[in-house]
Amino acid sequence: MTDGATDGERTVLDADQVRRALMRIGHEITERNGGATDLYLVGVHTRGVPLAERIAGAISTFEDEEVPVASIDIGLYRDDLAVGRSGSRSLRPSELPGDVTGKVVVLVDDVLYTGRSVRAAMDALMDLGRPRAVQLAVMVDRGHRELPIRADYVGKNVPTAPAERVMVRLVEVDGEDGVVITLGD
Repeated sequence: MTDGATDGERTVLDADQVRRALMRIGHEITERNGGATDLYLVGVHTRGVPLAERIAGAISTFEDEEVPVASIDIGLYRDDLAVGRSGSRSLRPSELPGDVTGKVVVLVDDVLYTGRSVRAAMDALMDLGRPRAVQLAVMVDRGHRELPIRADYVGKNVPTAPAERVMVRLVEVDGEDGVVITLGD
């Protein structure tokens, strides 16, 4: 990937920049919470899950404890599936290896846009327990909020036009790491 526009894509983060952003987010999470005790990372399917796993891996390089990682599917909690979204949606099970009650849960997602996915994730999370606090980590904040939601940890703020599309690509899902902007479809 190169900086600049190629084939209708503009690269905003390459693989090394993604790695550094996730390491920085891991440091920010532990600094804000006084370490890794009582932390729980919950990745929103699909790309939030490997992002959460990578952040937990980063934290384990400088903390003495492992941060549990879980996954959550928000499909049944979305309020905008019937509005402009095409195709059927397959649901994945939410996997929580332990109780989130009393923990500091950091929801992890790839792109923060309108805030609707985060709202759905919080609703799904509350059905699974009562965390002491919920924080939000995203790889990209692109603006254009429709709900009063703000990320606590951001890999990169990327101002976009509504017609643009931000794609976070991860090795685990897409075979490569990077963040690109394309003209929407």
